[in-house]
Amino acid sequence: MSKTVVLAEKPSVGRDLARVLNCHKKGNGYLEGDQYIVTWALGHLVTLADPETYGENYKSWRLEDLPMLPSPLKLVVIKKTGKQFQAVKFQLLRKDVGNIVIATDAGREGELVARWIIEKAHVNKPIKRLWISSVTDKAIKEGFRKLKSGKEYENLYASAVARAEADWIVGLNATRALTTKYNAQLSTGRVQTPTLAMIAQREEEIRSFKPKKYYGMKAVTTDGLSLTWQDAKTKDTKTFAEEQLDQKLKNLKNKSAVVVDVKTTPKKTYSPALYDLTELQRDANKRYGYSAKETLSIMQKLYEQHKVLTYPRTDSRYLTSDLVSTLKDRLEACRTKEHAAVIAKITKQPIKANKSFVDDQKVSDHHAIIPTEESVPMSALSDKERKIYDLVVKRFLAVLLPAYQYDQTVVTAEIGNESFFARGKRIVSLGWKEVYSDYKDEDSDDEQTLPSLSKGDNLSLTSLSKTTGETKPPARFNEAALLSAMENPTKYMAGESKELIQTIGETGGLGTVATRADIIEKLYSSFLIEKKGKELFITSKGKQLLTLVPEDLKSPVLTAEWERKLTKISKGSLPKQTFLNEMKHYAKEVVNEIKNSKQTFKHDNVTGKKCPECSKLLLEVNGKKGKMLVCQDRECGYKKGVSKVTNARCPNCHKKLELRGEGEGQMFACRCGHREKMSTFQERRKKNQNSKVSKRDVAQYMKKQDDEFTNNALADALAKLNLKK
Repeated sequence: MSKTVVLAEKPSVGRDLARVLNCHKKGNGYLEGDQYIVTWALGHLVTLADPETYGENYKSWRLEDLPMLPSPLKLVVIKKTGKQFQAVKFQLLRKDVGNIVIATDAGREGELVARWIIEKAHVNKPIKRLWISSVTDKAIKEGFRKLKSGKEYENLYASAVARAEADWIVGLNATRALTTKYNAQLSTGRVQTPTLAMIAQREEEIRSFKPKKYYGMKAVTTDGLSLTWQDAKTKDTKTFAEEQLDQKLKNLKNKSAVVVDVKTTPKKTYSPALYDLTELQRDANKRYGYSAKETLSIMQKLYEQHKVLTYPRTDSRYLTSDLVSTLKDRLEACRTKEHAAVIAKITKQPIKANKSFVDDQKVSDHHAIIPTEESVPMSALSDKERKIYDLVVKRFLAVLLPAYQYDQTVVTAEIGNESFFARGKRIVSLGWKEVYSDYKDEDSDDEQTLPSLSKGDNLSLTSLSKTTGETKPPARFNEAALLSAMENPTKYMAGESKELIQTIGETGGLGTVATRADIIEKLYSSFLIEKKGKELFITSKGKQLLTLVPEDLKSPVLTAEWERKLTKISKGSLPKQTFLNEMKHYAKEVVNEIKNSKQTFKHDNVTGKKCPECSKLLLEVNGKKGKMLVCQDRECGYKKGVSKVTNARCPNCHKKLELRGEGEGQMFACRCGHREKMSTFQERRKKNQNSKVSKRDVAQYMKKQDDEFTNNALADALAKLNLKK
């Protein structure tokens, strides 16, 4: 009887598949059973060849050798994972193997991982596809019962190849052209450059912003009611005409307020939608300061290792109707002491699916991120894993709860001829907000507890005063805001046609949910942006790069057009080669424009220190994790760390300290001005540790606890433990 090779993307998933498929015999890079052989990649094992592969002339970077347009592009085995490729290839070519099941991540890139391995191994055997959104035993068994023909995914593979080859053709040509033209390490790409341009545009908006003072009025009654002035015509609570407002304030002196209307309106709000990856990355950055890359890494562990969450790289915030029958089991899996009462409330009655979170039409490759049917002891999760898991669990519970209901009361009063108002509310039902004790309404700042009032009541005033404020520039991007802008960059497309703006919306903006984190990291590592606190700043290098690249490479339009065409390829309505021919033509245009450019590039971060390799002056750059000295000659490539941001905290302002220097001369420095030698820091840390409970004590205590997110008794118990010492 012939066997089937199951090709997974990572060893952890491969082991799960092997266990379910009863493959227990261990081999070199595989696990075997009576019917199946499970093997795995290590991410990509095969990639597109570097330019050097196509000829001696490409080994040196020279402007005159561009554009590089080899045809066809070659596949090569990645050296560091070559051993595993040979192990996979051996299994695929076995004579007793009759079929292949692709079990890599269910998406465009997952398809590419597997198909490139199969193509490079020169294997021509029937292919089936495992398409699942979680790696629980139940999902795997169900997936193997419903294996799909590999032919259904050939167009998806074609679109993946088109994406990879287009990035090679345009990205490498543009990067080599810029780098050789200006003798500086300058990289560009269809996603990273428009993203950089958005940061630059925001910086320009802040720089050119001119604050403007505005004014308003506030009245306070004898019973503590605060009334806000509202312009009768514009309904605005502020005006820029100070003199006019001063005159109104003068006319209202010594007058009382008369209630002209008391209106109570029942209102309700519904839970935010389930998480897709970008929304989860945004929330994790806002709440915990996690980078997009870090959140994705945590999610991968929760998906692959702990199996408590579904596939993370999804762009949908909805579920398919076939999942409704599984919701009760998923609720039971995430039942903890913290959420037990809410889950009991949800499961009292049959769960009703509605269009707010179940819609087959709004799910493409994968549904929203939700808990799986498997539970895990919370002690098995790290602190960061618990936090991300809890975010997903709360959002999952929220969509299954009823609306948040409240009565909103608006009191309208008149003082003279001017209108004032006060707003308050009474909660009728917490609904979904029961799981969000820290949730804050965006419009709750001006709400207050209102006294019992009726139309016609006269209210004596204790004060009537002018209020002032100043318009503020737009906030700088942090990672959460940048992810939002990448997802919907239409506001940065002034002057573009409605059709192009609509295209951006249809294609999901810049990059995909799976690539945005890597794009942001690339901007850091290329020293095009830097982080100060939580805010992102464009560097001088980044600003100059935007003056050097062709105009359309800075616009979201280009990547939107690409994604639209890649979608067409995946649906079989556009030939892959037609798209790639367009990309070759475009690459020629980009290279010619850069070659003929009259622009110049100047390093403005040159230090007085010479490179030990080539004697040219070194550049000081701010990396994501600290400062580095980098040789300005790209061919030299010398780098040296100068300082790094640590997890140690400043004793004055409690911000992260920067470690500078080498050997005995190392010292910690803070932006607030605090400085201390390494020896002083270690003495201070030792003193602090002696006055606290040790990590070992905490670990021993935690082992005894129930599998909960939090334990309110922990603080008391640790305090007692400390007292006994």
